[in-house]
Amino acid sequence: MKSLGSLESVLHAYANGTIFGETYGEGDCRVIWLHGWGRSGSDFASSAGQLAAHGFASLSLDLPGFGSSPIPLQAGGARHYAQLLIPILKEMGSAPVILVGHSFGGRIASVLATEVPDRVAGVLFIGAPLVKLQSGTKSPVGYRLVKTARALGLVSEAKLERARQKYGSADYRAAQGVMREVLVATVNESYEAELATIHQPVLALWGSEDRDVPTSVAERALALVSGETQLQILQGVGHLVPTTSPNELAAAAESMLK
Repeated sequence: MKSLGSLESVLHAYANGTIFGETYGEGDCRVIWLHGWGRSGSDFASSAGQLAAHGFASLSLDLPGFGSSPIPLQAGGARHYAQLLIPILKEMGSAPVILVGHSFGGRIASVLATEVPDRVAGVLFIGAPLVKLQSGTKSPVGYRLVKTARALGLVSEAKLERARQKYGSADYRAAQGVMREVLVATVNESYEAELATIHQPVLALWGSEDRDVPTSVAERALALVSGETQLQILQGVGHLVPTTSPNELAAAAESMLK
């Protein structure tokens, strides 16, 4: 149990002990917070505490493989993670919730909003790579050569792994085993089909200096949504909005509850 001034968060187990999350405030859950890749539910502690102080209870999850939650038994992308979370949404109170998804969590939120629309009142996306960047960038030539050589049995698995460590992204280099498979599956997904069927209100909160997921992604994603949309840009803010701009995030989430 953590104290937030006069408020406290309480750690709970969900989905038969496979997913953990902290609850903030009392009464029916109104918001579910979904963090980004390599992060944890603690990113939302300040924002969730502010909502609790205003009378809104919320749940901040540690997604499988992050924070307190164990690695999933099976690899899969954000669509697979959404299926793991559906039972949790069904455990919540009778009122539908606002989903707040940062980056990887936003991918999951887009799927949940279409899979269980009766449980989702609205979606707040933050720096979420919902549509693919149209850069046309290929893997480095050096990596593709080593990968081809490995497929032909000309080099060892150890040499291929060294190439992955050299050429892969920081997230890819840090991930191992099942979690690396989850990452690969996720980055190869895009969510145009889900966005086109979201009828709930959608708010996109983006940092103007987000270099990981630029604001052009938010604009393209919102153009696909069938329901009401709004884009809010935080000037001078980067990708990690939940930890760098918790007050603005809390205000945005609360605006969707009124």
